[in-house]
Amino acid sequence: MQRYFIAEEKSNLESNVQIIGDDVHHISRVLRMQPGFKVICCTKDGYEALCEIAEITNDYVNCFILEWMTVNRELPVNISIASGLPKGDKLEWIIQKGTELGASSFIPFNAARSIVKLEPKKVGKKLDRWQKIAKEASEQSYRNKVPNVLEPVQFNELLKQAISYDVKIVAYEESAKQGEKQNLAKAFESLKEGESVLAVFGPEGGLTEQEVAKLEEHGFLICSFGPRILRTETAPLYLLSAVSYYLELSR
Repeated sequence: MQRYFIAEEKSNLESNVQIIGDDVHHISRVLRMQPGFKVICCTKDGYEALCEIAEITNDYVNCFILEWMTVNRELPVNISIASGLPKGDKLEWIIQKGTELGASSFIPFNAARSIVKLEPKKVGKKLDRWQKIAKEASEQSYRNKVPNVLEPVQFNELLKQAISYDVKIVAYEESAKQGEKQNLAKAFESLKEGESVLAVFGPEGGLTEQEVAKLEEHGFLICSFGPRILRTETAPLYLLSAVSYYLELSR
């Protein structure tokens, strides 16, 4: 059954919901749905409703709410992935696959070794594309919520944002080379349901020693992800998979 995300929260809805934007074209032109067809509508705050299409226009699709559903497919903790801006379409890959694996938000940042430097005039279009990728991946993977993709920030701004997180980790390849094995497990053991995690990953060239030192000063736990050195687009997916196993499958 098709899933669509709406901007309203559950508390603001009564007996019907409206689907707007590109999803209207998808419903009417791509899938050629008609009144009477059923869809799942997901609210901004993560609730799902089984709905029946009542009316289709060029601008909106009006649906009756048949019942609210209780399935929760979100990770028990909120994980933000902060990626040093990588080359090419790697960030799009991180957003797409990271959404499938349960990330709650993505924070691109300008790292010292980031080759890509986004021009301010191009940020808006990039952000729209990244958010669309997150939305489509959320629909495909049956997420309750669409992760938020934030506007790229400078490294110092990332440090300021880190203050609000419960657990902070940084992936550092030098720790892997030195055989460090305990810190990621320690971070997992300290996690409680509903808490927030900020995980920082460098670009292709990795983080500099100065950046890692700054992160450590701000309460980040320096972690290796095993003896193998992972690419910048692979490491976030490793972390999300490990969190899912530890908090959802091993208990």
